[in-house]
Amino acid sequence: GGSLSFNPMDLVECQKNDGFKYPLYSIVFSIVFVVGLIMNVTAMYIFTCSLKLRNETTTYMMNLVVSDLLFVLTLPLRVFYFIRQDWPFGHLLCQISVSLFYTNMYGSILFLTCISVDRFLAIVYPLRSQGLRTKRNAKIVCLAVWALVLSGSLPTGFLLNSTTSHSNSSVKFCFENFSSKQWKAHLSKVVIFIETVGFLIPLLLNVICSAMVLQTLRRPHSVGRGGRLNRTKILRMIVVHLLIFCFCFIPYNVNLVFYSLVRTKILGGCMAESVVRTIYPISLCIAVTNCCFDPVVYYFTSETIQNSIRRKSQGDRFYDTKFSEALQSETSSSLSFSLRSLKSKIFFNESNA
Repeated sequence: GGSLSFNPMDLVECQKNDGFKYPLYSIVFSIVFVVGLIMNVTAMYIFTCSLKLRNETTTYMMNLVVSDLLFVLTLPLRVFYFIRQDWPFGHLLCQISVSLFYTNMYGSILFLTCISVDRFLAIVYPLRSQGLRTKRNAKIVCLAVWALVLSGSLPTGFLLNSTTSHSNSSVKFCFENFSSKQWKAHLSKVVIFIETVGFLIPLLLNVICSAMVLQTLRRPHSVGRGGRLNRTKILRMIVVHLLIFCFCFIPYNVNLVFYSLVRTKILGGCMAESVVRTIYPISLCIAVTNCCFDPVVYYFTSETIQNSIRRKSQGDRFYDTKFSEALQSETSSSLSFSLRSLKSKIFFNESNA
């Protein structure tokens, strides 16, 4: 029944209908591993080798790349597990790969939020925020994000008895099939903490910051030289950023709340359980693709990073040396990825001159 009061139906185990998740996970995680690895290694290379100028935004992005790479490297183990439906790698590796999943998801959410807030300060309060937006402060914020995320994800991975086995066989599950008792005791509390700090507050911050940036950009005097073009770029960047954030994280986090309500038996009935068990794997796959989309955020942000660095430095003389410097570093790196954005940037600037 769907009532909230106790009823005998609650003692009946519902039929599980989520067997489709194993092939789904195997395929999606394999694709995400390949694409995510290539894109994030490329991004890492650009940040460490070819990007001569760094500022606070690149600090957040660098941390986002590290978080994505750590996660991507655990995916082959997960794929192996989903194909065999048995976890042969031992208790510790299961806990680490689970912790890294949550570290990555909520780390990504928080670092993307940092980029959003940083951009908000730069565009809405450019002068007042100059003292705040330093590389040193960005490093402190990143340390705080890592501390917060690890304080949430390590206990989740390590406190739970994450490798469970059927009474009748030696098959080991990794991070599935928790008992309702575990849900009632620990998991529901973890979910409340994760959802508030790791999802709701960042979502609000992202939406508010983006809205205020858009409002500022609509004012006629807001953007100076190269106005219209620059404005379009910033708008495009914000839209891409918000779309990725909402597409990747809203389905999983909303479903996680319902999933916990079902597992703690606050929402009763097999119908409810069947729905959340079906949506859960799909929303998880969407959330995992986030590490392939993050480099898209870098791509759209890289041009505006270069512009903001250029604005900070006085004089056109620096502006010219910066370009020749950037060009040298680009020609030495064979990456068409950053080269493309540079080319379009130079041509835009020439056509605007």
